[in-house]
Amino acid sequence: MITRLRLIAAALLLAGGLTACGATGEPGEPAPSGQDTGVGHVHGLGADPATGKVYVAGHYGLFTVERGRLVRVGDQDADFMGFTVAGPRTFYASGHPSAEDIANGAQPHLGLIRSTDAGRTWTQIALAGKADFHALEVAGEERIYGYDSQTGQVWRGDGGRLTPAARLDLLDLAAGPADPGTVYATTPEGVMISTDAGMTFRPLRGAPLLMFLEVTDDGHLIGVDTDARIRVSTDRGATWAAKGALPMPPVAFTAVSPQRLLAAAMDGSVYESTDGGASVTRIAAPTA
Repeated sequence: MITRLRLIAAALLLAGGLTACGATGEPGEPAPSGQDTGVGHVHGLGADPATGKVYVAGHYGLFTVERGRLVRVGDQDADFMGFTVAGPRTFYASGHPSAEDIANGAQPHLGLIRSTDAGRTWTQIALAGKADFHALEVAGEERIYGYDSQTGQVWRGDGGRLTPAARLDLLDLAAGPADPGTVYATTPEGVMISTDAGMTFRPLRGAPLLMFLEVTDDGHLIGVDTDARIRVSTDRGATWAAKGALPMPPVAFTAVSPQRLLAAAMDGSVYESTDGGASVTRIAAPTA
């Protein structure tokens, strides 16, 4: 199985910036009995457009940021390997049920699930027990892309129905509502682009080696390179400008807007920029 942290490590190794991953915990690993260990390592970030609240998806469940702390949402402690915000109070996720649920007969992979109440409850959408999406991206009202770490398969969804697309090893997917048929993938070898809705990919010439990438509503590209610098392209990836740096190589990153950026560190800390990456503030400390 290809994990997000292993691909982050691969990208950093190619840049000479990492000698050991240092990550702990495997999918389905139980929390110590009788205690809430917090988020574990972070796999996804987002902000609900209905409230502006920041949500953090991690090894032991979904959390929101309140007064500098990560507070659990609902009572699930599933391992949310993939997470994205689709709209007001509407989230998509994937990963694994808790170790307790698996021991009680739950299938080991969540497939694609959706919440319409800001993460309190979830509904099964597709590929239950089969897919473990480590990257999820919504482009417009109907289009969703997902990357199944079990098979290396990119899936494309329209109106909730998923169909298989290309196969490749990737860390992050990016697409936007202005052009939902164009999707980008960050890989250890460089950024790839598809202009046929994920069916085929080719290298994006001139792009820096990025770990994470986002497409804003106006079609601009915002990413984080292997030196933790924020990179921005306003011409579909032809040229890139540096816009500041994060205090650490992130394990999760998202652009809520061109100005509001979110990132998470290996220890579970969450950081925010409200000026496009020029400055960064820690908004939540580790939970455990």
